[in-house]
Amino acid sequence: MSDSLEQSFVKQLKDNQNIIHKICRLYTNGEDAHKDLFQEITIQLWKAFPKFRGESKFSTWAYRVALNTAITLYRKSIRSISTVEFESRSYFISQEDYNSEEEEQLKLMYKAVHQLNDIDKALIFMYLEDKDYTEISETLGISEVNARVKMNRIKSKLKKILNP
Repeated sequence: MSDSLEQSFVKQLKDNQNIIHKICRLYTNGEDAHKDLFQEITIQLWKAFPKFRGESKFSTWAYRVALNTAITLYRKSIRSISTVEFESRSYFISQEDYNSEEEEQLKLMYKAVHQLNDIDKALIFMYLEDKDYTEISETLGISEVNARVKMNRIKSKLKKILNP
């Protein structure tokens, strides 16, 4: 690859790395697994970058590659994955940023989201990131109508999980 292509990739990756970190949080249970998944997503983005045609925003394309990578690896490892109690993930929430009630609500929400299937996790993640249904449907490869229907079903699932 040319230096300019490499520089472009590095800049885009730096500008959009929070997307990848958030996806890693959804699909991993610990710092080491998070780092491994981040590295794997970065490798897959790098391999696919020469084919990126710019027909969508880089962030939309990166979401798609990152989610596909995370879901693929998650499905491969689901049988042998060792779980970590949710409370051990509290390092994602710092005391200074949240009051205890908000922190507890976030813990419950993460716990509820972790109970969803991998596609539903991706959809709710993008929804909570204020992505519109057009971008969600493009990223996940589903129709906008399907994204809206799935979102309503996910909201109902989360309500049942959070308020049994």
